[in-house]
Amino acid sequence: MSRYTGPRLKVLRALGVDLPGLSRKSMQDRPQPPGQHGARKLNGRKSEFGLQLMEKQKLRFNYGLSERQLRRVVLDAKKDRGATGDKLVELLERRLDNLVFRAGFAPTIPAARQLVSHGHIALNGRRVTVPSIRIKCGDRFGPTEQGRALSALKASLEAPALDRPEWIAFDQGSQQAQLTHLPDADAAPFPLDLQRIVEYYATRM
Repeated sequence: MSRYTGPRLKVLRALGVDLPGLSRKSMQDRPQPPGQHGARKLNGRKSEFGLQLMEKQKLRFNYGLSERQLRRVVLDAKKDRGATGDKLVELLERRLDNLVFRAGFAPTIPAARQLVSHGHIALNGRRVTVPSIRIKCGDRFGPTEQGRALSALKASLEAPALDRPEWIAFDQGSQQAQLTHLPDADAAPFPLDLQRIVEYYATRM
């Protein structure tokens, strides 16, 4: 399954939660699921599989991954000695495109991915073009000289979509950010049931 490029608000309404990485819009004005009979679905009962699938889809859509990419991250998380769900969130939050978003350089993760892909972001002083790079503690990242001149980047820094998390240090003068320590299981900026995601993949890998 490829990366989603369709209507973003429709996804928020289907999942019943705002995903700041996917869109700055909110589904609160129309909280019912999309479709002609969306209002009736509010009180509908979901199976355990349906609940597991919904939690997994939150991750996939917020971080902008294909199903194959997410499965790969889950496999990496399972190799860790700690809790798989906790490690999964950490690995997703450490992606360069996500950190560019969380640092305030872009309004959404898709916008951050575009900045990286177009070569407007530098990692430890070197220009990079791979959004999926995993940042390590102590790594510094931020816009290149050309990137700092972009009006979209300036606007995002002036009105960031989210408050900058405490595990990202930011230097206003140089417009450089640094990952000071690893994100924990609560780092995802939306409600998440990690156990259901682990259970979803337990029988599929």
